[in-house]
Amino acid sequence: MAPLRTPTVQDHVALAEIELCGELMIAASAADGERLSSDRIDEVLKVGAERGERSPCR
Repeated sequence: MAPLRTPTVQDHVALAEIELCGELMIAASAADGERLSSDRIDEVLKVGAERGERSPCR
């Protein structure tokens, strides 16, 4: 009898979030201080790059 196979489902949003978390971990491990600055986090996550501006929340 052939083994049952379940279809592979990819959650593209979850995969993107995992990738962003990985980028933050890499940046944090390379940082000199204990924390990443808000500006560095924005740089790593490319915040404002798509809109061409900084977030007004800061």
